[in-house]
Amino acid sequence: MHSFINFAYLVAAVLFIYGIKGMTTPKTAVRGNQLSAIGMLIAVIAALLEQNVVSYLYIIMGILIGAAIGTFLAKKVQMTSMPEMVAALNGFGGGASLLVASANYLEMQKAASMPMGVIMGMPEANTQWAIALIFSILIGAITLTGSFVAVGKLMGKLGDPSSIGMFKAIVKVCIVLLLAGACYFVYTDPLQNTDLLIVMVVICLLLGVALVIPIGGADMPVVIALLNSYSGLAGSATGFVLGNNGLIITGSLVGASGLILTTIMCKAMNRSLTNVLFGGSMAAQAGVSKDENDAFYEGKVKVTSADEVAMLLDSAKKVVFVPGYGLAVAQAQHATRELASMLQKHGIDVKYAIHPVAGRMPGHMNVLLAEAEVPYEQLVEMDAINPEFAQTDVAIVLGANDVTNPAASKDPNSPIFGMPILEVANAKTVIVVKRGLSPGFAGIPNELFINENSLMVHGDAKLVLQEIIGAMKDL
Repeated sequence: MHSFINFAYLVAAVLFIYGIKGMTTPKTAVRGNQLSAIGMLIAVIAALLEQNVVSYLYIIMGILIGAAIGTFLAKKVQMTSMPEMVAALNGFGGGASLLVASANYLEMQKAASMPMGVIMGMPEANTQWAIALIFSILIGAITLTGSFVAVGKLMGKLGDPSSIGMFKAIVKVCIVLLLAGACYFVYTDPLQNTDLLIVMVVICLLLGVALVIPIGGADMPVVIALLNSYSGLAGSATGFVLGNNGLIITGSLVGASGLILTTIMCKAMNRSLTNVLFGGSMAAQAGVSKDENDAFYEGKVKVTSADEVAMLLDSAKKVVFVPGYGLAVAQAQHATRELASMLQKHGIDVKYAIHPVAGRMPGHMNVLLAEAEVPYEQLVEMDAINPEFAQTDVAIVLGANDVTNPAASKDPNSPIFGMPILEVANAKTVIVVKRGLSPGFAGIPNELFINENSLMVHGDAKLVLQEIIGAMKDL
């Protein structure tokens, strides 16, 4: 049975690896997700066979309740709210590690107080177990509160605080206290340090809040990827606490892939991880007031209408859509696909330019466009599409802001300087669809909006696209 269980964990690990590989491209993402789900099912069954389960009643109840909640969320949560859901799931993962490791700690205490000592099959309360327990509980607690603060920021319920320095000081104090407390916990008798463990959990819950609150909206893709890595590390540590190989493997894969994704996101924004975590929001660094923002655009923006855009598109040979968070807010993915299909019927070459950090989470634009059944081959990554903008007749920017801002390559004093962008400005004509002239998450004006070849249509992306579609039909 032991060999069979380890073989099942190995099969699950292989499915996880192929699943992650599948999710690297939109075309195979669904299959990758299915493989990962099958792998998790195998791992769960193996875990239930491995442990000495007294009663399956509560386990079955938990599975049914969890499956019901998961099914409800999967069907009801809009694609525009997917970043919040991903952040919340990271928090649930961290919370699960915190609770499971805490339960194991209490179980070890109870076993140690019995005449026979530790129950057969349970790990020994040695230094290795204590270190794993600390990592599991503390990282889980940080992930729990940090993730739900991220949810609040993504929902617009939590803004950037006025005093970033106060939160930086809290983080430093918390880290010092945790290092001292963890060392004392590990190198004394862990089972006698319940009060210390509770204090450290409270500190970690506070640390999760203090770490994420100062981070600006523009850095949320990095934060979500990092919290995903945290949840994996907490799960892996929990595997060491329980002596469960499946959980160790699964958590390690999640932790490693999350860390790699975090690195990719940082590179895409030309930001170091320490700058994201401790530098505060880019908007605060920019320090651009509303009056300064308005003065930058005053008298320089050329406004156009849906009818004029339709005429431009009617004579175009190549059109590139540039989706951003505004498209997600307006739920304009289906209208975008409808317009693109109409253009294709007229023999126009249509593509979609995808920036790695467009939207509020990694792959946000891919998810939205996949929901609208946009052909995978039309989704083109930044490095591949940038050389094509010079041959593009019309580029339509749908709510994207910072990822198209030429200041990233022109202004050394800009907080986004050096960030790789979609070189939309090189297109022959740029149509910007935007509600107003408010700055993006970086808090700075966008030079693209006042370029000679740029025209702006004010309004909700979905409504504007529908007007353009109507005008195209009239033509």
